[in-house]
Amino acid sequence: MFCNACGSELQPGYNVCPKCGKVIGDPVSHVTRSRLQNHLSILGVLWIIVGILFLIPSFGLFFASGAAHYVIHDNFFARTFGPAVLTAIGGTFLVLGVGGILVGIGLRDHKPWARTVAIVLGILSLFHPPVGTALGIYTLWVLISDDGGVEYRRLSGVA
Repeated sequence: MFCNACGSELQPGYNVCPKCGKVIGDPVSHVTRSRLQNHLSILGVLWIIVGILFLIPSFGLFFASGAAHYVIHDNFFARTFGPAVLTAIGGTFLVLGVGGILVGIGLRDHKPWARTVAIVLGILSLFHPPVGTALGIYTLWVLISDDGGVEYRRLSGVA
């Protein structure tokens, strides 16, 4: 018997090719997927969608901060500091949006850093009901399990 991947000769009873490490035998064993593998792609897409949704108010706030000089005429304090406050809030939304998109891409590509960042963002998003809370719970449910860290490192190729 020979390995289908590398062509090495196999002894009877081998479950794994000693040369390339390919699993031999049960053709269905590679089809079964863990909870992490089943939900990681969905989680990545959800983080990308939430990131895009954060970009929309960000651009709106940047536009409003530029238009504030023309709208506010009477109050000197509001005319001076209003645009700066709107720009700061818009910048915060921009950072959150870009961060969500990058985490989503990182999770879909199994980047080593994405799991840790997604767990932190998942915990922070728990305080933003209802969508943020649901995404935070789903993120923590997918990424924090007994063997989640070990399995994610295996998927990302980090030993």
